[in-house]
Amino acid sequence: MNAELLKRITFNTNQCGGKPCIRNMRIRVKDVLELLANGLTANEIVEGEFPYLEMEDIKACLLYASIKL
Repeated sequence: MNAELLKRITFNTNQCGGKPCIRNMRIRVKDVLELLANGLTANEIVEGEFPYLEMEDIKACLLYASIKL
């Protein structure tokens, strides 16, 4: 498990209902996972949907989801 990646996942009770988000932004892990599940590639997400995300953020979302299963 990569602890550095998981540091990108943040929780704030005053933001997005306390749901896991990426680097204190209002982008939930769930949002990224849903885009991936709907067929978007990581590149499409980073370059189009959420250009302020980094590839490491996508990896962090996937790692977080795998731990929660």
